[in-house]
Amino acid sequence: MTTLTSRSNLGGASAPRSKSSGKLKTLDRVISRLGIGSRTEARSWIGAGRVRVNGRVIQTPDHWLDPERDSVSLDGRPLRAARKVYLLLYKPKGYITTYRDPEGRPTVYDLLAGVEQWVFPAGRLDQDTSGLLILTNDTEFADRITSPDFKVPKTYLVKTASIVDDAAVERLRAGVELEDGPTRPAVVRRVRDSESKSFLEMIITEGRNRQVRRMIEAVGSRVLKLVRTSIGPLEIGDLPIGHFRELTAAEIVALWPGRSRGKSSGKRKHLSCV
Repeated sequence: MTTLTSRSNLGGASAPRSKSSGKLKTLDRVISRLGIGSRTEARSWIGAGRVRVNGRVIQTPDHWLDPERDSVSLDGRPLRAARKVYLLLYKPKGYITTYRDPEGRPTVYDLLAGVEQWVFPAGRLDQDTSGLLILTNDTEFADRITSPDFKVPKTYLVKTASIVDDAAVERLRAGVELEDGPTRPAVVRRVRDSESKSFLEMIITEGRNRQVRRMIEAVGSRVLKLVRTSIGPLEIGDLPIGHFRELTAAEIVALWPGRSRGKSSGKRKHLSCV
């Protein structure tokens, strides 16, 4: 990052005269995209006067700058992009995906001992859902796999409280009406039925809050158990529950063709905090 005469508005948060280059970003976003902290943490640092842009203290998180031309420092040290980290966690049921919980419930961060870099979940799983969860400090990568615009499929195994008949399965496949609008068509496969319950595999390309649970409720049943087994081509595989590992370079590229994390051994390394 080179220190040059700033094109950004050193006096405040109002947008610069021209953003036609598409390079101008707000200060809090620039810091979070470096992978060293969340936007909430960035706003805290900025408000405390710990951040300088081109040598001047800026206390406005919405301050505009060009990350390719303007110099940003925290506590007097120039900021550099952190090493990108991509983790696959087999989240157990009972854990939430927020960093801290005022109610004292366990969070997925309790399972990440030894991870020094700041990471965040790329898409959430609710407390009662287990399965594959990606955590990273690469915000662009996270946007790529969570945005509905890119239609990255997420696969779930669903155990329902009652038999979901063929007509209901067809409704799920066509898309159902929810309170926040109709869903996209889903790929639904009946795995098996027991005497009173159905076991389904569902693939969706959206990520609305509790979407699979609400879809099942929309066709007259209820989810008893929900496990996310894959995101795009990435599967849990033999990873034990409560454990995590780093994604390989090949897995990253498979999720985002053209994206590279640089040097990688390509080997899977299982890590455990349980």
